[in-house]
Amino acid sequence: MRSDNPNQLKSAVERLLNCKAHTTHSVPILETFEGKTMWEGVVHVFDLTGHPNATRAYAWSSPIKGSDKRRFCAVLHLPPVTSPLKAVRAAFVLEHWEIEQ
Repeated sequence: MRSDNPNQLKSAVERLLNCKAHTTHSVPILETFEGKTMWEGVVHVFDLTGHPNATRAYAWSSPIKGSDKRRFCAVLHLPPVTSPLKAVRAAFVLEHWEIEQ
């Protein structure tokens, strides 16, 4: 399981969410569906300062197919997203919903 560089993620979170971020901890996640791995990685948890709606966010990166670059994802801790696993699930649902639109 690959873990992201916390400093790169911190910079990405601050840029994407337009606020200050402080890394608190990281959580390994293995999300499966019907016995198949849908996503596996490490989600980093950040406390936020200066964001108008949230005091916490979850972030990770994933490889971009056909590239050596990575895509950064940051999800705010706002109900119903209240944990790293729920953040991964929300991002996964949104990504697949956008593809179908």
